[in-house]
Amino acid sequence: MNSEHSLEEFRNQALQLERGLNQIVLGQARPVRLLTVAVFARGHVLLEGGVGVGKTTLLRATARGIGGEYERIEGTIDLMPNDLIYYTYLNDKGKPGVSPGPLLKHGERLSIFFFNEINRARPQVHSLLLRAMAERTLSAFNREFSFPHLQVFADRNRVEKEETFELPAAARDRFMLEISVEPPQDAVDLDRILFEPRFHDPDRLLESAPQGVLPHEQLNEAAELIQSQIQVSERLRRYVLDLWRATHKPEAFGVHLDDADVGEVIEAGASPRGMSHLIRAARVHAWLQGRDHVQPVDIQGVFSAAVGHRVFLKPVYEYRRSELVAELVSKLLRHVAAP
Repeated sequence: MNSEHSLEEFRNQALQLERGLNQIVLGQARPVRLLTVAVFARGHVLLEGGVGVGKTTLLRATARGIGGEYERIEGTIDLMPNDLIYYTYLNDKGKPGVSPGPLLKHGERLSIFFFNEINRARPQVHSLLLRAMAERTLSAFNREFSFPHLQVFADRNRVEKEETFELPAAARDRFMLEISVEPPQDAVDLDRILFEPRFHDPDRLLESAPQGVLPHEQLNEAAELIQSQIQVSERLRRYVLDLWRATHKPEAFGVHLDDADVGEVIEAGASPRGMSHLIRAARVHAWLQGRDHVQPVDIQGVFSAAVGHRVFLKPVYEYRRSELVAELVSKLLRHVAAP
């Protein structure tokens, strides 16, 4: 099978997955597209939004479409790092036993690890995830575990603040994309969600989601093909470098914020890893559009999701993060000249 044929087959599968997801979570075409981008760029995903907008349903449906072994854990304030690795119990003879936890249970066959409400877990738990997310390995029980097909899906509720913890900068930087999920705006979609019984029971709804559409064990190969076949021109490379510099010094590109001194707001701009994730995502975005090269619209289409959570504000401005970062990202794309 040649690479061109393989890429076309993978693209058809990706679009089939998207069509299925858009039938499960109505009015979320952009989050669905970005999630598909992350799957084929092999990046971890953080979904953020209000209560009851479909974040968990979307991630569960995507996991069902990818196939492979799936594990889920709930973020709680009393969750400890070892809860991800093992759990203890008393067997039917009253003797203590130890069994692998959700991260180790399936070994190399683990495809999706879903962390629900990740911001309810303590920073110690986030730290344990860093290595698993970055290197797809973990040391436990005097041996090394490998997860070559692992993707971490996580979500967090932006409304509730009680008993929650802000993700450390290093943990946020491990997520390729942070995708915002808002309530659907289309009146027809809202009418169907409110009045069709199909959408009232998430478990039954998920039974109609496409299952095993993507060959999860081939996704690493697909990602490698996409990254090697989809080209980025020299002019576009300079554009990306300018965007990167602008995340650190926006005032040098004529960017000003309406209600804050932009030079005083930013603690640090995007990391090199963040910008490499931007390029990986943009290549997949172009491929899904049927192109063999990246255009500015591909960079702009994933810029907010790939870079927004990687711009770090000074502590005094963090409480206004969603407002300031949204304005900053929008103005960076308007002020940095595209080729």
